[in-house]
Amino acid sequence: MLRYVFMLTIALSAWAGAAAAEPQKLLVAVASNFLDTAQELMPLFAAEYPYQIEFTSGSTGKLYAQIAAGAPFAVLLAADQATPARLVDQGLAEGATQFTYAYGRLTLWSPDPHGIAPDGAIWLSRGAFDHLAIANPDLAPYGVAAMQTLRALGLADTLKGKIVTGENIAQAFALTATGNAQAGLVALSLVQSARNAHPGSRWDVPETLYDPIRQDAVLLKAGADDPVAKEFLVFLQSPAAQALIAGAGYGIDSPTD
Repeated sequence: MLRYVFMLTIALSAWAGAAAAEPQKLLVAVASNFLDTAQELMPLFAAEYPYQIEFTSGSTGKLYAQIAAGAPFAVLLAADQATPARLVDQGLAEGATQFTYAYGRLTLWSPDPHGIAPDGAIWLSRGAFDHLAIANPDLAPYGVAAMQTLRALGLADTLKGKIVTGENIAQAFALTATGNAQAGLVALSLVQSARNAHPGSRWDVPETLYDPIRQDAVLLKAGADDPVAKEFLVFLQSPAAQALIAGAGYGIDSPTD
């Protein structure tokens, strides 16, 4: 698990002149695909709320296991809908708070600028590569989407011996970025991230080839009485946050009038 602590110390104007208070800490479990975007959201959040946020990142499946075992996270930002719903059913999350904060997008990516042909389906069918990285479909929704894509293209059996898996989508991305796999079916957000030094070449997978990756947030039992957690979930649904999320390579729900 990767831990990132963001010290958000900008005080609200109403607090001007008051004695500095120790910022409250919010523990957030975040799917690995969304970690970079969560970092980018922090200055927006900090401009309004003087809180300290600690992120724990991993596959949605691993985060679920941590929560079920009693980890004191207040909020879960999952890479699917099923995991938050499961936690609600088990009494570990507040059902009325569940909402879709982003729609994940899958891309076939290589750090080589000439690695991926314009038609990625044809490139995959030729199989002129040693390894294709995906996230573990037993733990990560993006891995499920990758396998759905390969089945839809009729290539799941053909490429079975070439597939290498990371525990989560960030690890699948790393396998590709380091050359351990010539290409990967990874999150578009990771390819577009400012942290990615090698944009390379990519083919954005048509969304007709995999089920929608609805990424849901939910307030967990440990955060049920935490006003900071509730403020964070409200912030995620704000127009400013949603615009940043869309710019990071995700789909979002259209604003309602």
